[in-house]
Amino acid sequence: MTVVPPVRSAFKGPFPPGPRSWVPGSNLRAMQRDPLGFLTRIAREFGDVVHFTFGPQHLYLINEPDLIREVLVTKERAFMKGRALQRTKLLLGEGLLTSEGDFHLRQRRLMQPAFHRDRIARYAEGMRANAERVAESWRDGQTMDVAQEMTRLTLSIVAQTLFGADVSSEADEIGRALTELMEVFTVLLNPFTQWLMKLPTPKMRSTQRAIERLDATIYRMIEQRRASGVDRGDLLSMLLLAQDEGEVMTDRQVRDEAMTLFLAGHETTANALAWTFYLLAQNPHVEIGDGTHARMVLAESMRLYPPAWIIGRLALENVEIGGYTIPRGAIVIVSQYVTHRDPRYWPEPEKFDPERFRDEDPSPGPAARGPTSPGGRGRREAAGEGISRPKFAYFPFGGGSRICIGEGFAWTEGVIVLQTLARKWRLSLAQSTPVIPKPVITLRLRGGIKMTAHARH
Repeated sequence: MTVVPPVRSAFKGPFPPGPRSWVPGSNLRAMQRDPLGFLTRIAREFGDVVHFTFGPQHLYLINEPDLIREVLVTKERAFMKGRALQRTKLLLGEGLLTSEGDFHLRQRRLMQPAFHRDRIARYAEGMRANAERVAESWRDGQTMDVAQEMTRLTLSIVAQTLFGADVSSEADEIGRALTELMEVFTVLLNPFTQWLMKLPTPKMRSTQRAIERLDATIYRMIEQRRASGVDRGDLLSMLLLAQDEGEVMTDRQVRDEAMTLFLAGHETTANALAWTFYLLAQNPHVEIGDGTHARMVLAESMRLYPPAWIIGRLALENVEIGGYTIPRGAIVIVSQYVTHRDPRYWPEPEKFDPERFRDEDPSPGPAARGPTSPGGRGRREAAGEGISRPKFAYFPFGGGSRICIGEGFAWTEGVIVLQTLARKWRLSLAQSTPVIPKPVITLRLRGGIKMTAHARH
C-alpha cells in the first residue's frame, strides 16, 4: 500500500476559501457532530472548491459536477482511496472496496462476469421470490421497523443469488453484527485509529466479536462449497475457481471479497428501500406503477438520500482541480448528499419529485431503455426543469474505474422489491419522532423507522 504523509504547513497555497478557526479541532468536531450539515453549509457558503483542516491534515471539498468528474474519472490516477476507507481494511481486508492498483483491477476483472446484465436477469427470479415471501409475511395493520425488514430481505437476496446460501435463520444475528461494524466507522475518521482499534475497550471488543460472527458465516459458505466441488455459476464459485497466472485465490482472499459484498451488497439497497418507503409515506400521491415509474421513484429517493453519501480520495501527487493545486497527501472529498441537493442542478432540491427522471433512465440494468442516463457523457436537459444537468450532478454509485460493481444488481433488486411490496402494501409512518439520517459508511436511518402496513384492496 502506498503511504502518503499528510500535508503539513510547508505547503503555502494559495488555498481555496473555507471555514477557518483558531480553536484546534473545531472542524473535526463539527464534522463528527453533523457531517451532512457541516459539508452542506461550507459548500453553500464557500463555493465549488472548499479548503479546511483537521489538525495537520488538509481537506478539499469539491462540489461542482465537472470538477467531481476530474477527481473520479479524468484525473483518477492522481488519487487513491481516502484514509477512512483504507482503515476499513481492519474490517474488510483486501476486498474490492479497499484494494488498490493492479490487485484491485485483477479482482474486479475476475468478479465482473457475476454482474453481467444477462446474469443479473437470471438473479431476478430469486429477488422476486424473496420479496414475495416478505410480502406474504406482513399482516394488515402490522407495525414494524421497515429498515430492519429491508435489511433481512436484501441480506437473503445477496446470500442466495451471489453465494448460493440460505441465511434467513441467522439474518437478525448477521444484521446486528453488520450494524456493529457500521457503528465503528466514526472511529475510523480519527487520526489515531490504528491505536484506538487495538485498545481493549468494550467498543473494540464488540467490534471484534462482530467480525468473528460474520467470518463464521462466510468461512462456512466457503468450506461447504469447496467440499461439494459444485460450480453453481454464482459469484462464490467464480471466486473459488478463479485463477491468475496459475494461482487460485486463498480462502482469506475469498473471505475479503465475500465480506465486502456481504456488507455493501445488501446494506446500500436496504437503506435505499427504507428511505424510499419513508418518502412514499410522506407523499401518498406518488404511485409506483410500472417498472419505469418504480425506477424513477428509486432514482429520486437516492438523490435525496444516497446510500453512499461521501467519497474520499487521497492525492498521490500535486494535482490541479478548479484552478487550485491539491497538494500531495491532501484528502479530497466529494459528497453525493451535498451535490444531489444543489439548487443549481435540482430546482426545489428538498422536494421529492420522481418526475425529474421522466426522460432519464438512471439505471444500467437489464430493463434500461438506452445508453443515455445521468451517469452518461456530457449534459442532458432535465425533464420539465429547463436546465442543463451535468453528468456528475447525480452519481449515487460513484464514477470512474471504481464505480460500484454491483450498480446493475442494485437497480434490478431495488425495482423488483419496490414493485413487489408496493403492489400489495401501502406503508404509513407510525412514529411521531422525526426520521433522521445517520451518516456512517452508508446513509442509514437513525434508530430505524416504524411504519404500519395497510393491505391494498
